[in-house]
Amino acid sequence: MYNLVLLASRPPDWTHEQFIEWWRGPHAELTVRLPGLRAWRHTDVESALEPRSEGWDGVSVLSFDTEDDLRKALDSKEWADAVAQVGDMRGKRIAVVGGEREMFRA
Repeated sequence: MYNLVLLASRPPDWTHEQFIEWWRGPHAELTVRLPGLRAWRHTDVESALEPRSEGWDGVSVLSFDTEDDLRKALDSKEWADAVAQVGDMRGKRIAVVGGEREMFRA
């Protein structure tokens, strides 16, 4: 799998609950339309283990079969629609891409 990983914080005038509800609701309705999307996992960040990790509300991992599939999704109208919906929310975001390797499964 090839993943797009997004770590995000809410806009300053939103509560954590509002942000997660939006991310898993209206924003999810657009995200699931991405061409080639194979899986999407979302984590609602409840707490940080250390002070330097504070301030984040959620993590999304969007998975595609190949890097090419991910790049096609990022060039799509569906991605443009999702980005437009985010608009100028004023939250923070880290977005990274890379190949996945399963390291352990119980």
